[in-house]
Amino acid sequence: MNNPVRTKLFLMMVLEFFIWGAWFPLVFGYLPSLGFTPGEQSWILNTFPIAAIVGMFFSNQFADRHFAAERFLAFSHLVGGLAMLGLAFTRQFWPFFGLMLIHCLLYVPTISITNSIAFANMKDAQKEFGIVRMGGTIGWILAAWPFTFILVDWDKVKAANPEGFVSWLGTVLGSGLTGQALQAGTRWTFVVAGIASLVLAAFSLVLPHTPPKKVEGGDDRFAWLEAGKLLRHPFVLVLWLVTFIDAFVHNTYFNWTGTFLGAKAEAGGVGIAGNWIMPVMSVGQIAEILTMAILGATLKRLGWRTTMVLGILGHAARFGVYAFCSQQKELIILVQILHGICYAFFFATVYIFVDEYFPKDARASAQGLFNVMILGIGSLAANSVCPYLLQTVFTKDSVTDFRGLFLVPMGFALFAAFLLFAFFHPPGKAEARAEGAPATAH
Repeated sequence: MNNPVRTKLFLMMVLEFFIWGAWFPLVFGYLPSLGFTPGEQSWILNTFPIAAIVGMFFSNQFADRHFAAERFLAFSHLVGGLAMLGLAFTRQFWPFFGLMLIHCLLYVPTISITNSIAFANMKDAQKEFGIVRMGGTIGWILAAWPFTFILVDWDKVKAANPEGFVSWLGTVLGSGLTGQALQAGTRWTFVVAGIASLVLAAFSLVLPHTPPKKVEGGDDRFAWLEAGKLLRHPFVLVLWLVTFIDAFVHNTYFNWTGTFLGAKAEAGGVGIAGNWIMPVMSVGQIAEILTMAILGATLKRLGWRTTMVLGILGHAARFGVYAFCSQQKELIILVQILHGICYAFFFATVYIFVDEYFPKDARASAQGLFNVMILGIGSLAANSVCPYLLQTVFTKDSVTDFRGLFLVPMGFALFAAFLLFAFFHPPGKAEARAEGAPATAH
């Protein structure tokens, strides 16, 4: 793959995940400010996992087979970007829900489509895809930083009347919005995401042409039904159930962390200024890049089960710090590093395990089986209960019991780690052949 093509694919990934990273982290604290009930918030938040489930079974394959990938990408981001811009100016539930559903139904398939474009234009995917896909993580990180200048109390800056650029910059960075002003300003996350989506729609037209895929050797529209048969193997079933719990725990982090970081100390939170919430959370994605770099060596040294257990325990440790050290701001910021361990050591390891442990003809079905849990059902469960737990169960008189709140996902993480450690025993090669189960190639 020549450098101009690689650069285009890298920038495609940067923009693809910049869009998601711009609106997603702060939406959980924004929806209550519009007066939506916890139930309405859950409906809105669940548009993404619903789109992921629909996309996994239907729209991804439909787009793959009937449209040139780069043209589908351009159309999806054009319409999805306009819907995202509309969200910034919408205050009523049904219009908001409808626009979010349109955006998600069009955006989620593009996660797979960008991968398809990348793979179709690579000569050596094993060597090249990691570099290209890293653009996605960088895009998510970059999405956080414009808001250090957008979510700013400019009246406070003006009143301070700083002299000189350095003094002005320091005043701006130290004058983040808080409280209701922060909630109102969060609508700009949709504006930034919408503009990025429109930019990617235009950029898609200069990507390498990737024609639709022809179906050969039969119709695999219902291959996901075959994937369900893999659950008859106990070790697959255990890993699938643990994946559900870990995906649930993972999404409680996104549901609650932004609110926790921004809430004032007297309300039980950390008291971080609004313009620094997303950069603080992006520390996790920076750590993810570093953790992915050592994942191969970690797997070789510790093995599948221990590596995945450590990934789950990363959640427990982070929520433990949230629960018992909420007044130690520096420690709360530092513990964001564990996000990289949580993601790479569990989710990325699950994907690698499936790719290496299952026969070639079962890999796609198995990946889909676990993707449904990671992007769909686990997120659906978290988004359905998290608004209710935060706003109804653990908040009284505008003060949130964050300790009690974070002990919930901490307990689930410890339970999932125990299940995996005690019951996840993939068979060896000889045993697998005897049972007809998938087996490692090693």
